[in-house]
Amino acid sequence: METIGFDLRQMQRTPLAASHIEALRSAGQSRLYPQGTVIARQGEAMDRFVYLEEGEIEVVDAFTGERALPSTLGPGQYMGEIAFLSGGAWTLPMRAAVDCRVIEVERTAMLTLMAQIPEMSDIIIGVFAARRRRQLEAGDGSLRLIGEDISPAVARVAAFASRNRIPYRSLEPGSPEAHATAISCNIDAHAPAVIFGRDMVVTDPSPHAVARLLGLNLDFDAQERVDVLIVGGGPAGVAAAVYAGAEGLRALVVEDIAIGGQAGTSSRIENYMGFPTGISGADLVWRGEIQAMKFGTRFSMPHRVASLLRQEDGSFCATFDNGQKVSACAVVVATGVQYRRLPIDRLEDFEGLGVYYAATEIEARRCRGTQAVIIGGGNSAGQAAMYLCRSAACVHVVVRGPSLAASMSDYLLSRLEADPAITIHYTSEVGALRGGERLEGVSLIDRSTGRTTDIDSRALFVMVGAAPNTGWLAGLVDLDANGFVLTGAQCGQDASPYATSCPGIFAVGDVRAGSVKRVASAVGEGSVVISKVWEHVRKLG
Repeated sequence: METIGFDLRQMQRTPLAASHIEALRSAGQSRLYPQGTVIARQGEAMDRFVYLEEGEIEVVDAFTGERALPSTLGPGQYMGEIAFLSGGAWTLPMRAAVDCRVIEVERTAMLTLMAQIPEMSDIIIGVFAARRRRQLEAGDGSLRLIGEDISPAVARVAAFASRNRIPYRSLEPGSPEAHATAISCNIDAHAPAVIFGRDMVVTDPSPHAVARLLGLNLDFDAQERVDVLIVGGGPAGVAAAVYAGAEGLRALVVEDIAIGGQAGTSSRIENYMGFPTGISGADLVWRGEIQAMKFGTRFSMPHRVASLLRQEDGSFCATFDNGQKVSACAVVVATGVQYRRLPIDRLEDFEGLGVYYAATEIEARRCRGTQAVIIGGGNSAGQAAMYLCRSAACVHVVVRGPSLAASMSDYLLSRLEADPAITIHYTSEVGALRGGERLEGVSLIDRSTGRTTDIDSRALFVMVGAAPNTGWLAGLVDLDANGFVLTGAQCGQDASPYATSCPGIFAVGDVRAGSVKRVASAVGEGSVVISKVWEHVRKLG
């Protein structure tokens, strides 16, 4: 609870200036809330900025109805957290602890005001981001998951929430907290469940359902047209989103899993300029997402583009997997790559139940007390090994070749070889998996000797090879033999190294043929491409 008080003290040290308050008063309206009035309910759209002039506002526990936090908001403070920028939903109810007088500014007007007054914007965004961090650390919020370790559906929701920095609390089935939560919702405390607030039990738990409850899954009007549709929320896509917003383009980013892409699963990036002690991929991209939202770029997830059609006027119509459509003057393809599935018997049966394709905090928790096995020889596999060895009993890295020198950075390889908790199995592969409902063991085969080694393991990480996400582009732009997008001189386009064979479609990051598979280069490409996007949009008028 100490971090809660710290955040509020931080707010008091950096209050809004008198001129900022006058600007709020001019753009909004004064309103009175009698004691006990619920000012915000979980699940409702965060559609207004609420600045407290007189009184006291308290955070309410969504399940008990009692005050949730010892600290409250007082005069000079304001409600909300970082989801305000994207128009997300309130995740914690708030009510007037005493009679309150506030200034309320409609969200769109507030975003305009923040754009006009950068000093005020910096203060508010800093406070909002600090609150989200505190929520994540404390597990605050109205989202509770029961049984993520025994239910693939709940595990998928947990992964989606974790990777998108959505605060939630995970409960063991039958635990006292699960029992109390179940009683408030009238459900079985021993059965897996996804619960949002006191009254909402998600009957068909999925990332789509949770995204809709939290306001992350935007509804699109088929008649709406954006200047640029950015497909993919990894480093390249988010960098493009930042610069598109900064240039005044109406930009929309859609992502089918989580903002951060494959880089978001990296526990520690040490060779990105400006972060000498390293930074997690998720944190790096989250900072970029906040920057982009500050400039007005919208994000929506989980959305997968099913098809893309070029229209008669040169613009594009994207159809999503839920049937919704949106038009765009230009498209930036930043879908990156995804790890390939291996032809191992029962691999799909254990996905989410011991087989994973990312090594984030949520997967690290599932490695406690067990041996973790990682298949792969690239930097992602090496970073995962260094991260997981903190929680796992030990880590086994399985490599098909006789060396890692050609596929892994030297500094990372040196650390792996020096760490006593990590064993590298060269010229080896996983031959079989065993277990009942969950993974219980892995068999390794030494390809040079034929010897088999059995390892008791509840966590297998597959990080081998990469396939581009370009099926939805087939027939519209030129691809190479492996499905990567050809750009620039590769397809006869000399105006831009990121232009594809179809005017108005650009490709950046790992999805582009011949790109350097590094976060820094992806960020650079996403930043640079917007100048050509802007030129194309201007030509279309």
